Amino acid sequence: MARATARHILVESEELCSELKTRIENGEDFGQLAAEYSKCPSGSSGGDLGEFGQGQMVPEFDRVVFNDAVGEVHGPVSTQFGYHLVEITSRSD
Repeated sequence: MARATARHILVESEELCSELKTRIENGEDFGQLAAEYSKCPSGSSGGDLGEFGQGQMVPEFDRVVFNDAVGEVHGPVSTQFGYHLVEITSRSD
């Protein structure tokens, strides 16, 4: 079964999510922005979600984590919780 590690930033608006993605692309630290802006408790640890298996997260999140490039920031990803920036830090099949 596929496994991955990832970190994310969860915010309420697509606009803020896109703004944060631009800031990261311009060199700001993902972990610091997660601590400052993320509505998820994982924000206090830089957005780190630890290791999880396919099917453990909501489908929209899973699709990104198990299909898109490792080491890049993806998003905005819309889920029932809000808008996410997702950085896949590792993945094994």
